[in-house]
Amino acid sequence: MVDLDALRSRFARALDGARGSAPGPDPAPYAGSLLTRWQEPQRRYHTLAHLTAVLDHVDALADHADDPDAVRLAAWFHDAVYRPDRSENEERSARLAERALSEAGLAAERTAEVARLVRLTATHAPAGDDRDGQLLCDADLAVLASPPSAYAAYTAAVREEYHFVPNDAFRGGRAEILRQLLGLPTLFHTPYGRREWEATARHNLVGELEMLSLPDTPDV
Repeated sequence: MVDLDALRSRFARALDGARGSAPGPDPAPYAGSLLTRWQEPQRRYHTLAHLTAVLDHVDALADHADDPDAVRLAAWFHDAVYRPDRSENEERSARLAERALSEAGLAAERTAEVARLVRLTATHAPAGDDRDGQLLCDADLAVLASPPSAYAAYTAAVREEYHFVPNDAFRGGRAEILRQLLGLPTLFHTPYGRREWEATARHNLVGELEMLSLPDTPDV
């Protein structure tokens, strides 16, 4: 069970940390709005559980970041707008971050950095010197290195989010995404991610790709 009060506190700490000594409005309404978004009914994988996992990974690897509070805020906004039938979710999430964080009193430069990080989750391809981008992307993709049962639950949840897509079309689209990921020189960019997650994630991706290539079992 997700602790909503704990999540509200985590958002407030990240926003206050990013604002520093600058005055600003109460973080609570912004946290509440985001929590409402993350609980929308169309979500099956991109839920509060995913948000919490990403925040936990960011906290665990925060020493890698140049601006960990900006990364935390980007984690909050990275899937704040999520419609499975649309392709511009990252861009719309970034624009939401720009509007909300500017109103919440975050400096323009830092607001722009949060929005940049959110947009980066569309490709998960941070530059070699982009430590904040590396951390956010690794935290977002850490699910790929899950143990077998958790990885199976993840793939099932993704399929549920795309329930409106016919099976053959879903298999083809998902397989293309997996091939793109496997074609990357590295899935993870932080030292911890490369050391602890890379091999397991690639094993999971290859296994899922093989499963997608199997014919459907006919009903008996």
